[in-house]
Amino acid sequence: MARKAFGGKGYNKIFKRVEKKYKLTPEQHDELLERISEYIEPDLFPHSQISNIYYDTVDDDLIRISIDKPVYKEKLRLRTYGTPSLDGEAFLELKKKYKGVVYKRRLMMPLGEAEKFLNEGILPTDDNNKQIVKEIDYCLKLHKLVPKMFIYYDRDSFKAKEDPNIRITFDTNIQGRRDNLQLEKNLPGELLSEEPFWIMEVKVPYAYPEWLIRNLNEMKIYPSPFSKYGSLYKKEKTGTMSGIQYNKIK
Repeated sequence: MARKAFGGKGYNKIFKRVEKKYKLTPEQHDELLERISEYIEPDLFPHSQISNIYYDTVDDDLIRISIDKPVYKEKLRLRTYGTPSLDGEAFLELKKKYKGVVYKRRLMMPLGEAEKFLNEGILPTDDNNKQIVKEIDYCLKLHKLVPKMFIYYDRDSFKAKEDPNIRITFDTNIQGRRDNLQLEKNLPGELLSEEPFWIMEVKVPYAYPEWLIRNLNEMKIYPSPFSKYGSLYKKEKTGTMSGIQYNKIK
C-alpha cells in the first residue's frame, strides 16, 4: 500500500532496536501465523509492495564487507511503496548495525528530491532534519556511493497487540536487477529463488514476548541471518542471475 502523506503517525526518523530474521517455508509461515494470530494485529500498512535502490561503492565494498559478518556494518538505500512517482513519497535510510543492534536514520521526501540528493549531491531543503541529512551526505561522500542494485519484495506487516513497538514482517517474492536503477520506472527484477519462501523479521526494542518465544521453540524455528542484497549479490556472483544487465564479478 502506498503512503498518502509525508510525515504523520507511525513515522520515526531515528530509532534503535534488535532485528532478527528467520527463513520460513510456506507451511511454516501459515502455521506460525495461525498460532500467534491472537497476539498480533495488522500494522498501519499491512500489505506493501516495496522497491529499493541499494547504494554501494563501484566495487561493491559495502556488501562484500557485510557478507563477512563484521561487528559493525552500514548500508544506504532509497525505498518506495507501491507504484512510485517522482513527486511521490520516498524513504532514504541509513542503517547501521553494531553487535546485533540496529541504528537507523530515515528521511522522508519526494522521490525526485531524494534522487537529486543521492545522485547529484543536491542537498534537500529540510530544515527539520539537518543532522540526518548531514550523516547521509557524509556516508555518500566517504564511500563514494552510487546506485548499485534494485530490490523488490512483497511484505505483510504486523504488530503486537500488547506493544506496537514489537513488529513482525513477512517478505516474499524477492527480486533484483542491476540495470534501470530508477524506482519510478517500476520495472520487474529477477526472482532470487523459484522455490517459494518467506523471510520473517522480528523487530523489538528489548526482549521477545513469551508467546513468540514459545511458538518459535515449539516449531523449531531458529534465527537465520539473511540479507536480500547479499543473497542477490551471491547469486549474481555464481552467474545464475540470467537476463539482467550487470557488471560481472571477477
